[in-house]
Amino acid sequence: MEVMQAIDVMQAVRDRRSIRKYRPDPIPQDALQQVLEAFRLAPSWENTQTWRLIVVRDPAIKDQLVGCLRPLASGRENPAVPALRSAPVALLACAQMGISGYYRRGEKAGQPATDRGDWAMFDLGIAMENLALAAHALGLGTVHAGLIDCARAGEIVRLPPDVKAFELVPLGYPDEAPSARPRKPAEEVVFYDQYGRTAP
Repeated sequence: MEVMQAIDVMQAVRDRRSIRKYRPDPIPQDALQQVLEAFRLAPSWENTQTWRLIVVRDPAIKDQLVGCLRPLASGRENPAVPALRSAPVALLACAQMGISGYYRRGEKAGQPATDRGDWAMFDLGIAMENLALAAHALGLGTVHAGLIDCARAGEIVRLPPDVKAFELVPLGYPDEAPSARPRKPAEEVVFYDQYGRTAP
């Protein structure tokens, strides 16, 4: 496997965009493998690695998954529909439930270890950000689409009962160059020692 091309991590974080228009060009297998490797190498609770990823290239299955996207609250079509239709690959991000964030041994085995319960979504989010940044570094685009009928998507790809779907992500070469969307200033989101204290 080729080594991923060098790219400054902070530059990738700054430059990554949500892509909703894709060229139909196929993704070379070595590029796809590098993106998948970034997903695989993500950290997780006690290294439980409960995230799972279904790589969908079959047009018929991809079309069925597009049908799982729910309309927006306004009734308008989900903007991820054309994105997933145009991208050559769709990724269904899933996780095995009841493991991450749970005691694994002793009398508390199987019970949540924190008051937040299952950490599967937290771990999956880390893995998907790894994937999105690696895709960007390789000239590929992604967008997170979470407004889906997860149960139906799971049925389409035949997930076992303990694995749940969480989001669909198109993957392909961008056919647009969106501008950066505004971000809140650091003082609104980063505090020191106590909530609301903006100076170190």
